[in-house]
Amino acid sequence: MKITRVTAYQLDMPLTEPYFLSGGRLRFEKLDSTFVRIETDEGLIGWGEGCPWGHTYLPAHGPGIRAGLEILAPALIGLDPRGLDHINRVMDVQLPGHPYVKSPLDLACWDILGQAAGMPLWQLFGGASATPVEVNSSISTGTPDQMIALIRKASQKGYRTHSAKIGGTDTALDIARIGAISAALPSGENVTFDVNRAWSPGTAIQVLNSTNTRDWVEQPCQTLEQCAHVAARVHNPIMLDECLHTFDDHLEAWKTRGCEGVKVKPNRVGGLTRARQIRDFGISVGWQMHIEDVGGSALADTVAIHLAASTPDENRLASWLCHYHLAIDPVPGQGARNVNGVATPPSTSGLGVVPDFNILGDPVAVFGG
Repeated sequence: MKITRVTAYQLDMPLTEPYFLSGGRLRFEKLDSTFVRIETDEGLIGWGEGCPWGHTYLPAHGPGIRAGLEILAPALIGLDPRGLDHINRVMDVQLPGHPYVKSPLDLACWDILGQAAGMPLWQLFGGASATPVEVNSSISTGTPDQMIALIRKASQKGYRTHSAKIGGTDTALDIARIGAISAALPSGENVTFDVNRAWSPGTAIQVLNSTNTRDWVEQPCQTLEQCAHVAARVHNPIMLDECLHTFDDHLEAWKTRGCEGVKVKPNRVGGLTRARQIRDFGISVGWQMHIEDVGGSALADTVAIHLAASTPDENRLASWLCHYHLAIDPVPGQGARNVNGVATPPSTSGLGVVPDFNILGDPVAVFGG
């Protein structure tokens, strides 16, 4: 089997309402998503999606994906998409770094591999069944009352785990947010306080040691070193996210005891090949993991849910679904969706999601015959 053509589509996906994080310093109103379609000489077609969460959240942006495809896609023509390790080695030679550019190509190849094997991705990743995965809400930064109202709204949709965005220079407000939200949570629900790297180490230690809650705290500071410094001085378990881009970053996080868990996001680390490697490492060292994606439609969400569903219960935390923030759905009625607080991956072979061409529109680039 050989790759014969790679086609890219660009789609602006507005959010249903503006979204704030990192103490309100980062604002998002729409996402720039790139959909990749890989065709083969045996008629199998795979899909992938690369969708940064804006251009201020990570060192990634939508136009960068499409620029990178100009370099990577021609190098994949004629290769067997089922040889995932070789595909990734070729991409690493052609374009060192830039994992977010490689991700949609890697995802599309996994889709083809699953179809060729007649197996859904969750089964290729070692899962025994299409396990329903708990999903978590994502609560925009605001006053304590505003955030509690958003949590209650999410609870009505079945969410039992919430990611509350806090952080900034107003330590008293963050202490108030943490205390009020923890006290207002109904029985059976839990929260992670996601700082999105907005605190200095001193602020993190001051805030967390001024509260009585012992909930997860995610990415309190900018760097791994700063987060590890905080982890050694507070009682809250620390979750790492934005500072982890490579397997070596995750290894260093474990060596420095910088966290008790991580977020595994295929589009951040270069696709499913690298995400699975990191997931397996996390299982071996006893981490708990949120397996979700950086952003995107239900296609990108479904990719992550396949990997999450194949992860042991004791290592798997809830997964965020980006698509419920979006005002547009390019894969209507397909993929892993929130049903009473859980999302279940498809059991059809491969990814099990195909975008609607009427929504995607015309291609922005075509490589190969």
